[in-house]
Amino acid sequence: MTEPGPTPDQTPRGNLTVRINAMPADTNANGDIFGGWVMSRMDAAGGIAGVDRAQGRVVTIAVDAMTFFRPVKVGDVLSVYTEVEHVGRTSMKIHVEAWARRFRTTLHEKVTDASFTFVAIDEEGRPRPVPDLSRSA
Repeated sequence: MTEPGPTPDQTPRGNLTVRINAMPADTNANGDIFGGWVMSRMDAAGGIAGVDRAQGRVVTIAVDAMTFFRPVKVGDVLSVYTEVEHVGRTSMKIHVEAWARRFRTTLHEKVTDASFTFVAIDEEGRPRPVPDLSRSA
């Protein structure tokens, strides 16, 4: 038996990072939006948050525990929220949530979430330290 998804009264965790409409070209054979399309938007949003935190280039190295609670439909507005959970020496774990505002309604439902790990890299693609932002300049 699967665990029930979030309730509609929950609020998104983190900062709104990406917002996009789901279009007919993004559907699978069932008429729902491809999970890979949603995941790519989540990866892009996590990358934006990672670049902001690392103050430079980052690459995705892992996605943990991605769970799809509800489908995304054509016309829904997908909003992706990000929150930096942990910063290591060269890596960051970023919590990413995707929410759908259902087409022609005000209903806003969480459709999936995951934890993405990014590594800060230099211009040659080698890992580099993530800056300590707790120090004032």
